[in-house]
Amino acid sequence: MNTPVNPVDVSRQESLEVKEFVSSIWDQRAIVLLFSVLFVAAAIVYITWVTPEYEVDTYIRPVARAELDELNSTGLYKLLPKDALIRVGSSMQSYEVRLNFFRASPQYLSPLQRPGQTLEETVERFSDKAFSLESIDPNKSKSLTDSLMLSLRYPEGVDGVGLVRDFTRYVVNGEKERISSDLKVLVTNRISQIEKDLESKKAAYEAELSSKIASLLEQDQLKKQRLQDELKALRQQLQSRRQNRLKELGEAIVIAKKLGIVNPTTPSSFGDDKQSGHSNMMRTEVNGQNIPLYFMGQSALEAERETLRTRRSDDFTEPRIDEIQKELSLLSTNREVEVLKGRANSELFLKEIANIRGELVRLRNLNISVENLELARVDKLATDPQSPVNPKKALIVGFSLLFGLLLGLGVVVIRRLPLLSPQRRY
Repeated sequence: MNTPVNPVDVSRQESLEVKEFVSSIWDQRAIVLLFSVLFVAAAIVYITWVTPEYEVDTYIRPVARAELDELNSTGLYKLLPKDALIRVGSSMQSYEVRLNFFRASPQYLSPLQRPGQTLEETVERFSDKAFSLESIDPNKSKSLTDSLMLSLRYPEGVDGVGLVRDFTRYVVNGEKERISSDLKVLVTNRISQIEKDLESKKAAYEAELSSKIASLLEQDQLKKQRLQDELKALRQQLQSRRQNRLKELGEAIVIAKKLGIVNPTTPSSFGDDKQSGHSNMMRTEVNGQNIPLYFMGQSALEAERETLRTRRSDDFTEPRIDEIQKELSLLSTNREVEVLKGRANSELFLKEIANIRGELVRLRNLNISVENLELARVDKLATDPQSPVNPKKALIVGFSLLFGLLLGLGVVVIRRLPLLSPQRRY
């Protein structure tokens, strides 16, 4: 005989188990509350014990182009606003610059310096994590221009606002000093180069002047020698002419003696005298041929020969000799050479000397005040933060409360498991 089985209401049974489980948790709510309070208390103790950290930042933007016009107008140094901003950012990232800043202002790290720790060790421990430099690209942000954001995270007790402001000022002033030093070196090198160029031009001018003087003197000497050769040749020619004349006169005297011509006569007169004796008739003779020299008569020819023999110089008979002596007298002194040698200041005769002197004066009087030079503009000054960035109190307390509740519930559930009946009614 079969025994009838009573049907079991499964859903009703599960509902009863849930109610029983919730009731069990509620009965042990003190445990959940205890864990929550303990974790929240631990979080509060941690928040109270840990040193708060603050964060401060400043924005640096490039200056207007006109601010750097005085520097760029020197012609020796060219610096664009964007390049100046990059230089400032590079210096801010430099460990050496940061170390030099803290050496100059050790009071900012004195709260963090441990006993027996050097300043360099403190700077190395603090600098790597504290400083943060970010370049803001206008193409990837809402900013319309390039800019830098310098951030500093520092613990309580450190004057972070003053540190950021002084560090920014220190970096900018340091870059100003570097630019001033570079400009001085460039000016010194440029002046030295111009002076060397000037000396080179002066040496070239002196060489050119000496060459010109030598050339003038050489031309004068050549001309003198040619004139002297011409004078010598002329005198030899005149002497030869005189000797030839003496010979001609000697021959003519011999002929005149033989013909009995004592006084000057003409061929026609000489013929008439031979034929008709003495006559009171006067004749005019026209003859296209040269009359032989012996018709001058013995007395005239001898007088001329005696005069030629006693002559000491034939120079007066040749006009060209006077011209040669005049030219030689002029060549004895070259006034152009005297003037060239008398130049006391060669720089006055150099080409472009005015431009060179003007450039030297400009460079020597170049005085750009770096104090008034702006390399970067601080767009946002560092200000005191309103609250610490670490620890985040609300977040830590919230997570502690949540973790305490979950842990308390876990303990309650573990304690409830042995009490649960594994049997089910069917």
